[in-house]
Amino acid sequence: MEAEAAKFLAAGVAVGLGALGPGIGEGIIAGYALSAIGRNPEASGKIMPFMFATMAVAESTAIYALVVALLILFAF
Repeated sequence: MEAEAAKFLAAGVAVGLGALGPGIGEGIIAGYALSAIGRNPEASGKIMPFMFATMAVAESTAIYALVVALLILFAF
């Protein structure tokens, strides 16, 4: 395999696997938050900010994976 092809393959795997976990995690976060709001609608003002904060933390993992993929493509 040529080095250029290996770089593209490695970048694709990095982004693909790096986005898989945060995608599943954000779905779980949203599901549990909506379930909690459904059980107690008055608590939505307290639940929603924490939901968005934890989703942002999970999304940052995917952004780190994108940065690693861009480093693989352009830095090496």
